[in-house]
Amino acid sequence: MNENYQILKQSLQTELIEKIMECTPQFFEQLIVNLIVAMGYGGSISDAGKGVGKSGDGGIDGIVKEDVLGLDKIYLQGKRWANPVSRPDIQAFVGSLVGFKANKGIFITTSRFTKKAMEYSESIDKSLILIDGMKLTELMFLYNVGVSNVQSFTIKRMDLDFFEEGL
Repeated sequence: MNENYQILKQSLQTELIEKIMECTPQFFEQLIVNLIVAMGYGGSISDAGKGVGKSGDGGIDGIVKEDVLGLDKIYLQGKRWANPVSRPDIQAFVGSLVGFKANKGIFITTSRFTKKAMEYSESIDKSLILIDGMKLTELMFLYNVGVSNVQSFTIKRMDLDFFEEGL
């Protein structure tokens, strides 16, 4: 049963990436904000995060409060790409973080990151999380963003404690 579940999940993840690639860049930017909020960041739903991606956005596609009080912010960059994200792309985002005096960022892509991009993200003094397409769809699946439950199964086992006599 678990093997079939994994096959269905992987199929859904592939479909999610395909669907995301069909959507507008603005939709993708809002999707990544919604996902981070669904993961528990931010305050109330109405003010937890916002998409800011537009011309002249300074390289930032979204901003999410880190906590309910908004004591710190997480800056988001999203790339709805088929090609890998490279080190210069990450460097440009880090430059945007510096421009906003930000210490925390999440770079999300529908594709993947090159080895040099990942190495660079680990070498800087900012908290920078990289989320590739597989991780993106995994998180969407886990936090029910863009997906809904169709059917659930509960697997039961015998409760041996119930059958113990004389206790």
